[in-house]
Amino acid sequence: MAHPHLERVKDYLLTLQDTLCDSLARLDGGGEFREETWDRPEGGGGRSRVIEEGALFEKGGVNFSHVFGERLPASASAARPELAGRSFHAVGVSWVLHPRNPHVPTVHGNVRFFIADKDGEAPVWWFGGGYDLTPYYAYLEDVRHWHRTARDACAPFGDTVYPRFKAWCDEYFYLKHRDETRGVGGLFFDDLNEWPFETCFAFQRAVGDSFLPAFSPIAERRRETDYGEREREFQSYRRGRYVEFNLVWDRGTLFGLQSGGRTESILMSMPPMARWQYQWAPAEGSEEARLQPFLKPHDWLAES
Repeated sequence: MAHPHLERVKDYLLTLQDTLCDSLARLDGGGEFREETWDRPEGGGGRSRVIEEGALFEKGGVNFSHVFGERLPASASAARPELAGRSFHAVGVSWVLHPRNPHVPTVHGNVRFFIADKDGEAPVWWFGGGYDLTPYYAYLEDVRHWHRTARDACAPFGDTVYPRFKAWCDEYFYLKHRDETRGVGGLFFDDLNEWPFETCFAFQRAVGDSFLPAFSPIAERRRETDYGEREREFQSYRRGRYVEFNLVWDRGTLFGLQSGGRTESILMSMPPMARWQYQWAPAEGSEEARLQPFLKPHDWLAES
């Protein structure tokens, strides 16, 4: 039997998807999300919403999925070998937005709930999620706003929550083969069941509900900044790093593919264009070079 609160979490996530799509379409000012619903033969399905060629967003998506089955996928059971052989439910919302203007960062987030069942035993459940920011140009005030909003969302749950999940984000979104972070981080948490269910669920909602206040002011501040071909080429080069992380290191991508999820929805996170150039490096002292120090774990709020 699945966890008795599954439907409550699912209702929140469906509402969150609606809220994000409505607000992001207004923020875009020119594009709309189109929706496709899909079914998974092994159990479950979802609804995928994508925006393309908007006024702000070159490509973006906000996807809901609820998949279930009789056996955990290998990526999940490898992380939790004691749960091998259990049936499962996984429900979540994930979103990725790739703005056209290189001065507006790419942004990613997700919130999810997982249940592993076994006859005769209590369900094992946990929450996961977070959000992270991937800028192409270095604006310290934007990064501080992002992390300040994340810290404030965590504050009601204890003083150690933001530092812990901020550090986890830095560690998770790290390209080991490049020795750099994917961006400037944010929050990441997984296997969260150390608090009572209601507290864990409240924390998931706090994270999900704080995304728009974290991202929207940054997008509004940078969306009219002038750019040219040089900035677009650098954006495309840095987007290559985004692709590398998602295809090489991201556990969510692997879980989605192994669980028989909808491939188009799973790979929605990919940018519309990316490039790889052999041993390219920005000119010393250039605006592009200013990004590199941002791609290391850093206490962004130390001076604010």
